[in-house]
Amino acid sequence: MSFKIYILAIACFVTGMVELIVGGMLDLISSDLHTSVSAAGQLITLYSVVFAVSGPVLLTAASRVERKTLYQCALLVFIAGNVLSVFSQNFTTMVIARILSAASAALITALSITMASQMAESAYRARAIGVIFMGVSGSLVLGVPVGMMLGNAFGWRAPFVMISILAVISLIVVQIFIAKTPAGETVPLRKQLASLKNGKIIFGQLITLLMLTGHLTLYAYLTPFLQETLHLSPAILSFFYFIFGIAAVLGGGAGGWVTDRFGPEKSILTIVSLFAAAMLLMPISTASMYGCLIVMIIWSMLSWSISPSIQSYLIKTAPESSDIQQSLNNSASHIGIALGSVIGGIVIDNSSVYYNAWVGVIFVLLALGSAVLSIRHRSESRNVIDH
Repeated sequence: MSFKIYILAIACFVTGMVELIVGGMLDLISSDLHTSVSAAGQLITLYSVVFAVSGPVLLTAASRVERKTLYQCALLVFIAGNVLSVFSQNFTTMVIARILSAASAALITALSITMASQMAESAYRARAIGVIFMGVSGSLVLGVPVGMMLGNAFGWRAPFVMISILAVISLIVVQIFIAKTPAGETVPLRKQLASLKNGKIIFGQLITLLMLTGHLTLYAYLTPFLQETLHLSPAILSFFYFIFGIAAVLGGGAGGWVTDRFGPEKSILTIVSLFAAAMLLMPISTASMYGCLIVMIIWSMLSWSISPSIQSYLIKTAPESSDIQQSLNNSASHIGIALGSVIGGIVIDNSSVYYNAWVGVIFVLLALGSAVLSIRHRSESRNVIDH
């Protein structure tokens, strides 16, 4: 497989870190920008909503533009958004910066997937797309601990300086190594959404949306949760996030092995059930720092182990529209992140962050119900893209 695909994956990793990086610095951002922690948490919500909508829309709108040129333009906008974050003096400016970053990052991710597909031989196309998604998922997992470590050491603006520099390097590397890529055939939004006529697919996509909604209800506010329940120092808190990131990456690999071994259906039902149990135990486990760390490691591993199972399940369910299903699943992930951030903020404003996990469990159980309904739903043999 061409090394150029890994360049695109690294670019996705760099741009993807911005989404959740504020999650570990909510207290620092809220204090500096004179807003509440829950309001600062909505910077994640805003980013995720813009990301979910922008990817398919911008890719369709710019369907005739040469891919490399479009990619570099998106990187320039992304850099501008992060530089604006560095110099933001109020919440409104930060909101504008997040919108620019989210829209450009969504286009970069969508372009990376299509360009990787064109670069790879047909036999390695799925693997190439998988490499891109590794960059995306890795950024979501590691963005928070990286942000925390830099934020606590140098201030909350430091992570955005780092990302801006890495994005400039990515722009230069793309210019040197990536050849001009002609615009390929873009599937219109109408046809993309037509695939959702299949009830089996709808419930399959809802698994991701609802599980991440439940997950982010706590994860977006994990810093205040751990501070309130365990009274951790910044150093120990950074250590917790670092362990969480490692566990999540390992969980993604374990999820792939489990899916290959037992099949996507059994894997999905098992992972979602165990994930609900782990979230249920999170508040209870705070009676002991070590007990909480153990439960958090399990929770973290399960949070990303579901991705290979869902991707395999959607490809198996709708092989004729597998590329579209991966794109829609990516949007479903970000909608779930946005909803979870909103709901978590509402819980904090009306009660205590201690209860965020238990509210999140409700959505995880709904994800389990969606999994059952999807698996039991009668498969539709017709090609929904053609109708």
